[in-house]
Amino acid sequence: MKDLMNFEVKFEVIIVGGSYSGLAAAMVLGRAMRQVLIIDSGRPCNEQTPRSHNFLTHDGKTPGEITALAKQQVEKYDTVKFMSGLATHGTITGEGFEVQTSSGDRYSAKKLIFATGIRDTMPSLDGFKECWGISVLHCPYCHGYEVKNENTGVLANGDKGFEFTGLISNWTHQLTLFTNGISSLTGGQIAKLTNHRIKVIETEIDKLDHTNGRLRNIVFKDGTTSAINVLYAPIPFEQHSAIPKALGCEMTDEGYIKTDPMQRTSIHGIYACGDNTTRTRTVANAVAMGTTAGMNANKELVLEAF
Repeated sequence: MKDLMNFEVKFEVIIVGGSYSGLAAAMVLGRAMRQVLIIDSGRPCNEQTPRSHNFLTHDGKTPGEITALAKQQVEKYDTVKFMSGLATHGTITGEGFEVQTSSGDRYSAKKLIFATGIRDTMPSLDGFKECWGISVLHCPYCHGYEVKNENTGVLANGDKGFEFTGLISNWTHQLTLFTNGISSLTGGQIAKLTNHRIKVIETEIDKLDHTNGRLRNIVFKDGTTSAINVLYAPIPFEQHSAIPKALGCEMTDEGYIKTDPMQRTSIHGIYACGDNTTRTRTVANAVAMGTTAGMNANKELVLEAF
């Protein structure tokens, strides 16, 4: 891999984040013969997930397999360079942007693409982190088929819990909603769940009993347990990188980087793509958004020079 610490070349585009979305943007720009630098810290959010699904031609492969093949293919384009490191600061300059890494290295470019993803905010629940991405899941479209008809739970409350439970009911009829405390469901919501034979358990949870990330039981604070194989948990998140917001990029009410259909942010010359911009958190969508960002960053460069 072209993984260098210092470059004499002046870059046209810096991509912060080298997972699916960042690599897709890099492939487009490499094929457009742009001088590109990818800065990547090597910590994707799905690193604990055993298999990736719902991505044509790669269904069932490990995340590492998909990323390795993607990097191998992007490496064929000589104008794309890789740098292993963590981008920590960004600055708007007269000619574009400068990015600084944790090691103190500085790189400049005319355009920036943030493909930095998000960081899941884990609850302080013993066993949750160990099961995340394995048997505690966030997306039925990514993992639901593999656990169809299993004894399944949803860890949520109120409107979010009701809506998410309804979604999961397409994959299994053995379904329980765990509110982890007093329910904030409406009477109508409870009646509808009851009508679909979906139990609601309000008892506070103590821990998740598991074996190597595979759930066995939910253990409650009163000492009782509930056998469970799969638990969906729509948990909060935070941006993996604080640089876009620090540079002035507008954020949505949900905490995503706000972009237009061309993946442009509110700051001219800065693009964002992948999980940091949308709740549609799939590999296929990340690749599509990265491709869009790369194409439009190149088009912007062309129009500015033509």
